[in-house]
Amino acid sequence: MPLNMDFVANVRPSARQLAWQRMEMYGFIHFGMNTMTDREWGLGHEDPALFDPVHVDVDQWAAAFKAAGMTGMILTCKHHDGFCLWPSAYTAHSVASSPWRSGRGDLVREASEAAARHGLRFGIYLSPWDRTEATYGQGTAYDDFYVNQLTELLTGYGPIFSVWLDGANGEGSNGKTQQYDWARYYNVIRALQPEAVISVCGPDVRWAGNEAGHVRADEWSVVPARLRSAELTAEKSQRQDDPSLVRAVRSEDEDLGSRGALEPYGDALAWYPAEVDTSIRPGWFHHADQDDRVKSADELFSLWRAAVGGNCTLLLNAPPNRDGLLAEPDVRALRGLGRRIAGFRERVITVAGAAVRASSGEESARAAFAGGSSSSGRHRSSGHWRIDPHDDAPELTIAFPSPERVEAVVLEEDIRVGQRIEDLAVDGIGTDGRILEIGAVHAIGYRRIITIDALELAGMRIRIRRSRGAAALSRVAAVRAAS
Repeated sequence: MPLNMDFVANVRPSARQLAWQRMEMYGFIHFGMNTMTDREWGLGHEDPALFDPVHVDVDQWAAAFKAAGMTGMILTCKHHDGFCLWPSAYTAHSVASSPWRSGRGDLVREASEAAARHGLRFGIYLSPWDRTEATYGQGTAYDDFYVNQLTELLTGYGPIFSVWLDGANGEGSNGKTQQYDWARYYNVIRALQPEAVISVCGPDVRWAGNEAGHVRADEWSVVPARLRSAELTAEKSQRQDDPSLVRAVRSEDEDLGSRGALEPYGDALAWYPAEVDTSIRPGWFHHADQDDRVKSADELFSLWRAAVGGNCTLLLNAPPNRDGLLAEPDVRALRGLGRRIAGFRERVITVAGAAVRASSGEESARAAFAGGSSSSGRHRSSGHWRIDPHDDAPELTIAFPSPERVEAVVLEEDIRVGQRIEDLAVDGIGTDGRILEIGAVHAIGYRRIITIDALELAGMRIRIRRSRGAAALSRVAAVRAAS
């Protein structure tokens, strides 16, 4: 059926999705039995005595993530091997059976409390696949077990911002498989942690489609609702112990949200934004032989700029070693990432004091953009440029108080009212008055960062060439080139 563009323009995020998007970047902590056995995927039934990290320092983890500019951290409370990092009442295969903390430890509690101490939000990963649990493959009996463990994690560890579910459903040597009751899992999460997003195999946050940090050229948050099917993700998820996947880029389904891509689905659409997940090193769990293969701060900054500047969030994994500490190369790279992000934000040229002209809605444009950035570097405007519905060629021109050498342009839509801009051009205004197109995009959303070769500019012009209804830009900013 033909697309109803009024409908498409007004598909909007929920309050939980909006709060999650504003987190921008947060950390993943893969830690557990696999750390001790030097594997990516455990086999199940490993001896709990193997888990005895001697120097666990959850504050070191949280401090490193905070230094990187992150806003939260997600812990692998249980991976596919089934070993639980908390003393679950529903299995003996947990820290309670290990020598760590003399069997009285609870790493989930320690991590959640450390996150709170460092001003980070806390999330959980609970693998649906369990290679140790006897009821796996028995249908409802296993669903009961999984829901019981999910309930423990959602009721005993404070506010949870994300429940991260993957689709791993491998077949072990015993040939067992399980059809997960996703709807039941979702209902439990909604009841116990209504503000938590359910990510990847869930209805709130979409997997970007690869584990290499690749971002589509135009990432849409309004996509076919069928993408929320957990089974679709499960078909493409990792199926083997293969750390090379954090470097693999799949180009399939590059266009998820253009008019042409949405046309076959009519009004069966949903706000389903993307998260980019990748690891700081080749594997998700720590392996000592990878300590010299940690991504550099520059590589991480490029990932941040592409993901957070490409209408996604970034979930960056940094795994502790078998002693329970983040390795020094990881800590060093995370600190360097934080410095680069802070430097980028400090170089943002606010429009306060600049001359702002608009083809319509000029007063609202000045008000929306005058706020600049908060002390954290994030935009603090709560309004947007209100363009006249009859303005067929919206333009916004900003003249800097003095010429600036510019290396990037930052654009943001007010996604509270939807994602609407389909074609936008950025022109640089030279110091001699000449105008040159320096960038063009077909999707913006929460944030779009356009990187350019450094140019000396007196100002810039934004031209909205196509949108789904009235566009709602809440930020236009230039970034000074690093000296």
